[in-house]
Formats: sequence, C-alpha cells, structure tokens
Amino acid sequence: MKKIALGRSDIEISAIVMGCWQAGKQMWSGIDDHQIVKALHAAVDSGITTFDTAASYGSGLSETRVGDLLTGIRQKMVIATKVSPGHLGRLDVMAACEDSLRRLKTDYIDLYQIHWPSGSWRDEPIPVEETLSAMDQLKTQGKIRAIGVSNFSRAQLEEAVSITRIDAVQPPYSLLWPHALDAIAPVCTDNAITVLAYSPMAQGLLSGRFLPGHRFGKKDHRKRNKLVSPTFFPLVADVVRRLSPVADAHGLTCAQLALAWVISRPGTAAIAGARSPDQVRENADAGRVELTEATRIALAELAVPVTGKLDSNPVQWTY
Repeated sequence: MKKIALGRSDIEISAIVMGCWQAGKQMWSGIDDHQIVKALHAAVDSGITTFDTAASYGSGLSETRVGDLLTGIRQKMVIATKVSPGHLGRLDVMAACEDSLRRLKTDYIDLYQIHWPSGSWRDEPIPVEETLSAMDQLKTQGKIRAIGVSNFSRAQLEEAVSITRIDAVQPPYSLLWPHALDAIAPVCTDNAITVLAYSPMAQGLLSGRFLPGHRFGKKDHRKRNKLVSPTFFPLVADVVRRLSPVADAHGLTCAQLALAWVISRPGTAAIAGARSPDQVRENADAGRVELTEATRIALAELAVPVTGKLDSNPVQWTY
C-alpha cells in the first residue's frame, strides 16, 4: 500500500483511506450490519491504515464502529473524524471532540476536520477563526494531532491557512468531478496541504455497477447526485464504457482505475467507502497502482463529455 505524508505533520497515511460513512447507515440503502463490520476489519487486513469518519455519520454510529475496531491496534492506525455544522463555536468544538474521543474509544484523534464551512446547512454562522482557535487548543492539549477542513472554497481555505496550519483538505474529486479540487489546488500546493479526495469513484458510478434508469433507495442520498440526473447519467455511462478497455489493459477494474487516477496525483489520497469485504479488497488493491501522468491526462480527456458540461458549483448534490 502506497503511503503519503499528511501535510506538514509527522503523520503518514495510506493512499487508500477507508471511508466510513456507510458504517453509519443513515442516508444509504441496503447496508448490512454484519457485512459493514466485516468490511472495516477487511480494511485493516488489506493494509489500509487510515479511516475517515465523522460525528454526523449515523449520529455517531460510524465513530462507535471504528472505535470497536481499534482495540489492540490503535497505535498502528490513523483516525480522521469531523466536527459537524452547528457545533463550530469554541465550546461546541471542545465538547464535540470529547464526544468523538469517547465513541472512538481513544484519547487522541490523528486528524480533526471541519466537516462543512459554517453556515453551509443553515446553521448559525461562526467565524472560522473561533473554530480553528478551539482546534489549536485541542492540538496543544494533545487531543488531536492535525487540523483539516472539508468542502472549503478557495477563499475559505485561504482564510483558514492565514489563521493556523492546515494539514489536510477534503474536496469531492474524481474523473467525473475534478473542478472542486482544481479550484483550491494552488492553495494546497503553496501550503503543503494533503488532499483527501472523497467520492473518488463518483459515489460508485465509475465502478460500472449502475446504469441509467437505476433507482436508488428512498433514503439513499445518491439519488440527489447531479451525475445521476437525466442530463448526466447517460453521459456518465458512456464514459465508463470507454474506460473499461483501459482498465482491462492495466489489469484493473473500472473502480480500481478510478482510484488509481486519483492517488496518482501527487499529495492525494482517496477516501473509498465500501459495504462489503470484497469491495474493500478491490479498493485496497488500487493503492498499489501508479499511473503515468500521460495516462492521467488521457483518462481525463475521456471524461470531458461529462466534465465539460459541469458548472463551477463544487457540491455534488441537489440539496
């Protein structure tokens, strides 16, 4: 498994990060409790050392399941979690961190992240300086090791780095959704910020498992993904069809090719969710693949029928 440095910290993360949103069950359909727990264990067995969760995933269920996994192996693992919108005031951040530590059954969090900028979900606007000041205090206390942000625009990220050291940023980033990272990439480069790309397989669309007309479950948030709209879904399917022979030529599945494309960008890890051990192992195997820059460019060109029609809004969903 390829490893990369986390910003300017002394933390090293696996190039494939186990995404734990599914472990919280909410906003997904068809999650089997037994299989998702086995999937978390399969990630460890497959060489994935880094797990990304959040307080909001299943109202803490995801963190609890990750915490159950850590018994006896905590020192070998890197745990990233996030503070939710509505909890970004100084005292709220401190309390939220304590709650996450309790659920994770640990006395420190490796990477603590702002999940969404203040005000994103009609929550009370809180100055980012107040939130980051609380995180700096947690870092001084040894309760967190590094600070990150998620879903920040370029202007928001520039403000954050002017306040404190940011070691990681989470944008949605995939062959089908590159523009959110493109917008903030110069700030990341200038400040040695590691990118933790979420939705690196475009929420499974790049796996080839979903065809136009597929109906996601009633509670499955993916039905609001812009890429499954009538405008984009046929274009997505055509891109995946053209990616398939390229994947075959590299001895990969389409999902693995999509992940390899992401992690072949310098300073970038891919947060890959999974609901079964087999999916985890498939994802983990992509962490051993390195694509050339020429191949990355060629694959990006194949995706232009989709990416060329996207607007500048970085948010994937129509909320």
